[in-house]
Amino acid sequence: MGNFILKGNIIFSDADRTLNVYENSYVVCENGISRGVFRIFDDIPSTYRDFELIDKKESLIIPGLVDLHVHAPQYSFRGFNMDEELLDWLNNNTFPEEAKYSNIEYAEKAYSIFADDIKNSFTTRAVIFGTIHKDATLLLMDKMEKSGLISYVGKVNMTRNSPDCLSESIKGSISATEEWLKETEGRFDRTMPILTPRFIPSCDDEMMEWLGQTRKRLGLRVQSHLSENPSEIQWVQELVPASKGYGDAYNINGMLGSKENPAIMAHCVYSDKAERDLLKKCGTFVAHSPESNLNLSSGIAPISLMLKEGINVGLATDIAAGSSISMMKQITLAIQSSKMYWRYIDNNVKPLSFADAFYIATLGGGKFFGKVGSFEDGYEFDALVLDDSAIRTADKVSVVSRIERAAYNEREIKITDKYVKGMAI
Repeated sequence: MGNFILKGNIIFSDADRTLNVYENSYVVCENGISRGVFRIFDDIPSTYRDFELIDKKESLIIPGLVDLHVHAPQYSFRGFNMDEELLDWLNNNTFPEEAKYSNIEYAEKAYSIFADDIKNSFTTRAVIFGTIHKDATLLLMDKMEKSGLISYVGKVNMTRNSPDCLSESIKGSISATEEWLKETEGRFDRTMPILTPRFIPSCDDEMMEWLGQTRKRLGLRVQSHLSENPSEIQWVQELVPASKGYGDAYNINGMLGSKENPAIMAHCVYSDKAERDLLKKCGTFVAHSPESNLNLSSGIAPISLMLKEGINVGLATDIAAGSSISMMKQITLAIQSSKMYWRYIDNNVKPLSFADAFYIATLGGGKFFGKVGSFEDGYEFDALVLDDSAIRTADKVSVVSRIERAAYNEREIKITDKYVKGMAI
């Protein structure tokens, strides 16, 4: 972390999802914290004017993008068998691949690739699934720590309805999770543990009860999946008949988290009003994974409606049901999916604007990490400096149009600089 000033074309979101655009302006970083954006150098408080000035000329400067839901062990088969639905896809692809992580040599190779690629992507912070394997998950955390990104990483729990190669006994899963949590203590600065029941169908009631007690006792956070697929929802009701719905099946054990230590629930495609109210009450974050929902025929989440209702929403790649680690791609797919929701499901729900989608990729998901995802004073300084000069045009283009164009043409964009909490990586 250092003290410096970046100059360029600066774009970031407010809490009301408005895009703030500052052309040829200055953003100040002091010890990893943003001290605000200024249009004129002389408006910068005198305390900061002696900081190193880094002039990025015509580059675009945006907050880092936050990936709220990604499966690191699935990265090696992204783009495979996208014609299958969720449960078949898991059985035919995911589970056989994740079983390989019992071999630490394989995990070393695969996680090295994942960590290197996410380091060089648009992502600055991520919330990541590992596998059931304690040693491989610790290895993944080591890789993420060295990447410079800030992340939560979870050892997965699977104690029922799982293939033999990934099935844990309740006693064994509890013991391995306790050992994993103990081994993470004091080991990392930028990588935190997060409790990770795969989803209700793969975790017994006793396992969920223990996880809920551990969450409360240690003040930990939770990540899992919710209401992704109609058959999955019906299955959960059969497994937890006392629940009022899928979300309530988590909440029985406090696994939707709290506003102080929130949970992340991926997808929420079929969350009805009662479930959405519960998510809002608990301060749960919805990880919207538009590409994954399309690829696995899951459906279209009502994200515009969730934002209107005040639910916390972030954006996610959901590798490998999502085929790309690019968060820019997810921004555009979120917009496109919302248009289909409006056209074919409920024309009373307006599609997402670009400003909405940019917000959930930055400030919306960033809130899970605290004051993250903006350049306003007091926010942790995560930034991407983008060179879009490879996109040729016959006329001058506004800064707003340039950042939107960059999202839709992300393969033509070069990341020239990347900062996470003020540290260049």
